[in-house]
Amino acid sequence: MLLCCLGVLLLMQGPTLQFSLADNSLVATPDNEASAIPYFETVLDPNDKLHLYWTVDYDEQTVTFELRARVPDHDWIGIGFSDRGEITNADLCILWTDKKRKNRFQDAYTDETGFVSVDDHDDCHLLSMKRRGFISRFAWSRKFDTCDKQDYYIEDGTTHVVYAVGRGPIRRLDGINLSKERHGFQRVQLLKNVIPNPPFPEDTKTLTIHNNKVAVPNVETTYWCTLHRLPPNFEDKNHVIQYSSAIQEGSEGLVHHMEVFHCEVDAHKKLPFWNGPCTSPEKPKILEACKRVLAAWAMGALPFTYPEEAGLPIGGPSFSRYVMLEVHYNNPELKAGVIDSSGITLTYTPSLREHDAGVMELGLEYTNKMAIPPRQPDFALTGYCVAECTRVGFPAEGIVIFGSQLHTHLTGIKVYTKHIRGSEELPELNRDNHYSTHFQEIRRLKRKVRVYPGDSLLTTCHYCTSDRENITLGGFAISDEMCVNYVHYYPKMDLEVCKSSIDTKVLKSYFRYMKQYNDEETSGSKEVDENYKSIHWSQANADFLHHLYSNAPLSMQCNQSSGDRFPGFWYGTPKTEILYPLPLPKRRCPNIMCSSKNDNDEDADDNDVE
Repeated sequence: MLLCCLGVLLLMQGPTLQFSLADNSLVATPDNEASAIPYFETVLDPNDKLHLYWTVDYDEQTVTFELRARVPDHDWIGIGFSDRGEITNADLCILWTDKKRKNRFQDAYTDETGFVSVDDHDDCHLLSMKRRGFISRFAWSRKFDTCDKQDYYIEDGTTHVVYAVGRGPIRRLDGINLSKERHGFQRVQLLKNVIPNPPFPEDTKTLTIHNNKVAVPNVETTYWCTLHRLPPNFEDKNHVIQYSSAIQEGSEGLVHHMEVFHCEVDAHKKLPFWNGPCTSPEKPKILEACKRVLAAWAMGALPFTYPEEAGLPIGGPSFSRYVMLEVHYNNPELKAGVIDSSGITLTYTPSLREHDAGVMELGLEYTNKMAIPPRQPDFALTGYCVAECTRVGFPAEGIVIFGSQLHTHLTGIKVYTKHIRGSEELPELNRDNHYSTHFQEIRRLKRKVRVYPGDSLLTTCHYCTSDRENITLGGFAISDEMCVNYVHYYPKMDLEVCKSSIDTKVLKSYFRYMKQYNDEETSGSKEVDENYKSIHWSQANADFLHHLYSNAPLSMQCNQSSGDRFPGFWYGTPKTEILYPLPLPKRRCPNIMCSSKNDNDEDADDNDVE
């Protein structure tokens, strides 16, 4: 039975919610009345006229939503999901008012042009609704998997929540074209981790690293960087045990994501101050050393909390106290005159925990040896952390991975990391089937994963280059590509990078082959990027390159924190074979699905809301 029917209190760090027995709606309650079930929230539109709350019931495989909207009470409101945030081919629940001033709530979907059809199988279960003046509030529930081919399958990772709003009352839903109405989307992680956080020690302190009255440019996208120096108490080692957002009131719809980077320089070196666009040519070159991620937040993300046995080491005599705050402002309405002082709050303690936490890079090397041909709707590349590297780099008892941040640049659409022991595939470390480079959270895993020496970790990234006419190379520029999983683990070890690329000798042989047998203008005297750009990228050539990447031996980065490789021979390394793959997860769908026919004419009384 749904929690709302029981009137159970719902908890979040900060305020809590409960379902009111009077009207089944989510309402705020004092902190001291909290129980153990979290709720989550996000702003949907830049003006915060649509604010979404939700809870997750993993036992019932159900999400319960509440939307609070500031729109006229006869306007219709649609909330739902699509693969990439498009309002086309979307699955929605729509609240609307008919010509008789009756409120209706219906399950609907859009076609490839945005036209609405009412779904024959109703999976939008309305729990409560109130509309008065310019305030609407309604709650509904939805199964993760409805087994309806017209419905979106809610799964782990990123979900693109779409919305549309239009003038009402209306005669019927069928035939409305949402692409011509006001619409948008927000990226969130719907199926969040609901495991309670451990208590903080009594000597816990906080430090907020924030902008200082930044005049947000009236352009759609701005990355703003500010250099900060940590206070003197970080001359001693501390443990960061949580970080969270500190969004200035009124900026909730503008601040898209933020990151704090440590500047990897000598502890006694002074750095020049910077407060301006991250990509400005005037930004001092030495600040490129500020690249190691300490904390990251994206819109809709919860505070990231370390397990009680570990903390992120920060400070100490050899630790530079300089950090860089990067804030991504998303300003699609080109608002002018906005002043913002948002940032990230670090929660830390001088009482050191049992383990130092570390961050290890998995995936592909930052190299132009890996490339993605143009006009590819889905091109996959895999980076390997092979058993030979974990044998020499991991402690005997292994490591415990508790967090993960997946990372690509602009063309990445799906990322996942497989865990292999011997030749057997174990449960995946992390997966995001709807990944977006614009929503890169550091996510606490729902289960801690122990990885032993001799295990392998395979990180696969899928890319879409359908709108590109030229080859996309691996590299550091935003127009280049990456494939990385930054995993957070303990105990901290000296292995910092476990990544791969295609073996250099094999790649040179490929370029020779393309010249000799395919009459391409590749040459042994050209650089790698020039050779890739010399190839005519037909679909056959793209398929051949993918086959090469899938079968060629590897060049390995099995690197220590110093940047030096561990002892070993890291060229021509065989790929990890999976002889015993993990079975595909089973869906909870009955053999026969009952349907619920909803009439959609003026006299229909299904889904009426009094």
